[in-house]
Amino acid sequence: MIHLYYGDGKGKTTSAIGLAIRAAGNNIPVIFVQFMKSASAGELNSLEKLGIRILRGKESRHFFSQMTEKEKEETKKLSEEIFSRAISLTRDYLQHGEGESSPDCPRLLLVLDEVCAACHYRMLSPDDVMTVVRQLPEQVEVVLTGRNPPSLFLEAADYITEMKKIRHPYDKKITARKGVEF
Repeated sequence: MIHLYYGDGKGKTTSAIGLAIRAAGNNIPVIFVQFMKSASAGELNSLEKLGIRILRGKESRHFFSQMTEKEKEETKKLSEEIFSRAISLTRDYLQHGEGESSPDCPRLLLVLDEVCAACHYRMLSPDDVMTVVRQLPEQVEVVLTGRNPPSLFLEAADYITEMKKIRHPYDKKITARKGVEF
């Protein structure tokens, strides 16, 4: 099954993390991949303590719109490498039979956090992502998150949740707060 959490509201990554915690609590291996994010985040510390495998890019102090062309090229290369590593890890987990296996319980949860942004900014090809995701066995539950999902993701998803911003402190120039937004 494919889950899609998208929109301009807060909660996309948080929802994916909640599902990751649920899976880990049921002895289901989780691979949590973050694209376009690299700053330190408290939730990732918690996921690591639960044994969840995390893949992400190197730290950047810029939003994508502030990156130089060279930084964008490096981010694209890194995004492709991380995606490739995540799929390779997923296949390794499946081959070695880790986690629970039953008709009602997936054997692995693969979270591709901010994959929509990575596709929107052409760091990854939506067609390539969906081709690979569709080729994964049904024991793999896949979560896609981010703003501006490609129509291909909307068509393929079994679960779709849109997070809609009504109000956010950022609109009042209040920056992200440790323990709440990161």
